[in-house]
Amino acid sequence: MKPSEVRELTDADISARIAELEEERFRLKFRAATETLEDPLRLRFIRRDIARLHTILRERALAAGAPRRGRKNAAAAARRAAAEGAGSARGGGGTATKTGAAKRATPAAKKRAGSTTGAKRAGAR
Repeated sequence: MKPSEVRELTDADISARIAELEEERFRLKFRAATETLEDPLRLRFIRRDIARLHTILRERALAAGAPRRGRKNAAAAARRAAAEGAGSARGGGGTATKTGAAKRATPAAKKRAGSTTGAKRAGAR
């Protein structure tokens, strides 16, 4: 299905088409597990069509003024909020001491961080 064809459909039609394709994909995945499919690439085409349909729905939502969402922006905001809160609570610049970090770190992280125990295991650095 071409994007130009999808753009001619209404939102309700696109949602119905997504549901149909997801059901077909579900059935094909089960058939693929039990027998060989005559057209195994059909799974790929269905997955891509579903992605195309979701993309066009998202484009329409953004054009209508829906807020942007994203893991990167949310994660960055959470890190900034945590850094501001943690830095002011300690009274420092937000950096942990080596001993505090070493206490909380896993053994592999200790080795990478250069703690004395990790340095002894890895040899003198």
